[in-house]
Amino acid sequence: MTILVTGSAGHLGEALMRTLQASGRAACGIDIKPSPFTTEVGSITDRAFVRRAMAGVRTVIHSATLHKPHVATHSKQDFVDVNVSGTLNLLEEAASQGVERFIFTSTTSAFGAALTPAQGEPAAWLTEDVAPIPRNIYGVTKVSAEGLCELFARRNRLPTVVLRTSRFFSEADDDEAMRSRFSSDNAQANELLCRRVDIADVVDAHLLAAERAQVIGFGRYIISATTPFSQDQLQALRDDAPSMIRQLFPDCAPLYAARGWQFFPSIDRVYVNRLAMTELGWRPRYDFSHVLECLRRNDDFRSPLAIEVGSKGYHDQTFEEGPYPVT
Repeated sequence: MTILVTGSAGHLGEALMRTLQASGRAACGIDIKPSPFTTEVGSITDRAFVRRAMAGVRTVIHSATLHKPHVATHSKQDFVDVNVSGTLNLLEEAASQGVERFIFTSTTSAFGAALTPAQGEPAAWLTEDVAPIPRNIYGVTKVSAEGLCELFARRNRLPTVVLRTSRFFSEADDDEAMRSRFSSDNAQANELLCRRVDIADVVDAHLLAAERAQVIGFGRYIISATTPFSQDQLQALRDDAPSMIRQLFPDCAPLYAARGWQFFPSIDRVYVNRLAMTELGWRPRYDFSHVLECLRRNDDFRSPLAIEVGSKGYHDQTFEEGPYPVT
């Protein structure tokens, strides 16, 4: 049974292809860029290309997308063409060619304005019940593509699972203030408390979603490392996150101090993965407890897969504003 992976030259696409190939599963990777993990080069906006690529496929894992870092360098029409029309091409061909399951990689960025509570308010507790309020074309098009996925699940009976993944890229943060205050490894370790996930866990979630899709019919899940926090701690996280973290992890302070690391002074959002764990049987392995265990051993807290995939960047050029401009 062939699995089609879109975006095979990207972070997640490569990670998926590496994992599928290592397990001996038949997989075809497509992307607009050639790569060691790309079987066919072409665009998902090209319906004829999609039709050819879909031949013999029974599972589609659609991870190709224009990302948030492309907002300043690509037009809104580009985002609509790739993220909406490209997804529609894939769904229509999947439905017409008898594909048995369709997994769509979405993003927690879809929550948009819901991610940032007002000054003085508790941190946001983000579950699948929170309505998205997109704040840029990236979010708008990802939410629109999610809607198409749900439509095809209902009307065409195409078993479809949408995975809203939190951050898993290894690149430096797009926020200059964050980059100036925290090293990348320090910031990413902190984010595993509330808004990050390791790419190996993301791959596991996608493969489990593919296994469960026909039972689920349609599902939407947040994919983020398991948070140690609870809802009754949200105000404390907003007011003084380090105190709460030290309370939960008494030995974390010396481990951080030994590396010159700092905690975020305030946490404004917490992603909750409970539904994915319950309905997909997903068990993320790379959380903040894992970070601390690695610090005790002086090991890299990233998964071997994250290290193998490494940093890819999002543009061929460099920018004065930072690693990539974002608006």
